[in-house]
Amino acid sequence: MSMSAKGQCIAVVSGKGGTGKTSFAAGVGTALAMSGCRVLCLDCDVGLRNLDLALGLSDRALMDFSDVARRRCPLEMAVVEHPNVPGLFLLTAPARLRSPMVTEREMTELLKEIRQGFDFCLLDAPAGLGSGFRLATCAADRAVVVTTTDASSLRDAQHTVMELSSFGAGKLHLVVNRVRKKMLRSMHATIDDAIDKAGLPLLGVVPEDDNLPLSLHQGVPLLLGSHQNAAMAYRNIAKRLQGGRVPLLRIR
Repeated sequence: MSMSAKGQCIAVVSGKGGTGKTSFAAGVGTALAMSGCRVLCLDCDVGLRNLDLALGLSDRALMDFSDVARRRCPLEMAVVEHPNVPGLFLLTAPARLRSPMVTEREMTELLKEIRQGFDFCLLDAPAGLGSGFRLATCAADRAVVVTTTDASSLRDAQHTVMELSSFGAGKLHLVVNRVRKKMLRSMHATIDDAIDKAGLPLLGVVPEDDNLPLSLHQGVPLLLGSHQNAAMAYRNIAKRLQGGRVPLLRIR
């Protein structure tokens, strides 16, 4: 592993399920890796883990983050590299709840180690604001709140932001996901409203994409087969996370 000490750990969170958060984490992680970064996607959804499916790495991981956090296994043995995307790695969640659970202190130490070997770590938090959410966000450098344009999702995003008040200015971002083309006319008002209510800078807008379920079914990362729609949005967001200036995607 490279010994860069500048790795960033970014928690990807949502107040409710169904926002496409896991697909977003997988897509942006893939885009970062394809741009030359060394990227770890860390599934924090204990028992319901789906990040391996979104990455096309189903059932490849033998060890999980609790094995590393509890020193049962070194990090480099627990991570799984993608066979078709160099630099893209997965560290999965435990398949079932264990007692005692990994503590926030142990997660903090794990992320310190991850920062030494990776440029980016995307932590896919479970939906909601429970213990898994707190574990994913306790030691992250930044957080991305993923919402859709429906009213309940926007309201949940506001509640989520309130739980993330410990993140300083510029460390908390909003992504509006799964935006349908027919929403285009009202989208700007809706997104402006979301930004105003959440009080967050907008990191990106991701369109609804029929290629996503197809790539999930085929077990192939979306960005390996698509260059438009959601794939383009993921690439743009990856560029912004690296400090680039990219205009917001126009949804046609």
